[in-house]
Amino acid sequence: MAISNSKDFFSQIKKNPENFYIVHYSCQSLNDDNEGLSPRITSIGVTHYSTEQTVSFSTHAIAEEMGIAREDVQGEFDKVEEKLLRDFYGFIRDRRDKFWIHWNMRNLTYGFEHLEHRYRVLGGTDAAVIPVERRINLNDILSQKYGSNYAGHPKMKSLMELNGGMHRHFLKGEEELQAFKNNEFIRMHNSTLCKLGFFHLAIRKALVGKLKTASRGFGIMLDRMFESRSAKFIGLASSILALFVGVWSVAAWGVSLLQG
Repeated sequence: MAISNSKDFFSQIKKNPENFYIVHYSCQSLNDDNEGLSPRITSIGVTHYSTEQTVSFSTHAIAEEMGIAREDVQGEFDKVEEKLLRDFYGFIRDRRDKFWIHWNMRNLTYGFEHLEHRYRVLGGTDAAVIPVERRINLNDILSQKYGSNYAGHPKMKSLMELNGGMHRHFLKGEEELQAFKNNEFIRMHNSTLCKLGFFHLAIRKALVGKLKTASRGFGIMLDRMFESRSAKFIGLASSILALFVGVWSVAAWGVSLLQG
């Protein structure tokens, strides 16, 4: 079944959570201050939604497997990055029919196309491309459900602050860039993993109406009380009906007393 809106998304992930993966990655600066024309990929994390199991593809782990010392990683980065991406595509090859949840991974600057491009630059020819219709932007889903102003800018950071505060491993873009320059690849990967964990938490909270947002209005209030629009309507109608039945019963009881 295709997913075209937030209602479809939350319905499907509730019914078939095993069909969803969450993906996020870190890279060099997204600006023009890199030695190459496109930012290098430093880590990728994938979490299976239903089991919460996470698979990591990271610079520090791959460099260690290849016997490359920390101080030599920058000089051998082509080899490390190529293996990182090859392992990632090997993992997703038999899972392309699943749904892949991401955060604004939508173009060549930052997205699935960026990962594919880096792999081709490094000589890869067998990238397992995830069909565009299987990619789900969580930012878009939350905007549809709660309104475009559901969080301040930048939305990921603001939403995290609204729901328990910033994770200690969270790095902003400029902090990730500095970490890359300092060869702090574990720090970069921990930032990727903490964001994956937050996406998982945000989805679970949204499913039960407990995700805190900056949105206002009666509809949003009901969203936080019920899981779906149909449940909202049924719940509200039931409450009103119960109130009328209660009032009618009390009135009938009073009349019967007077007549008795």
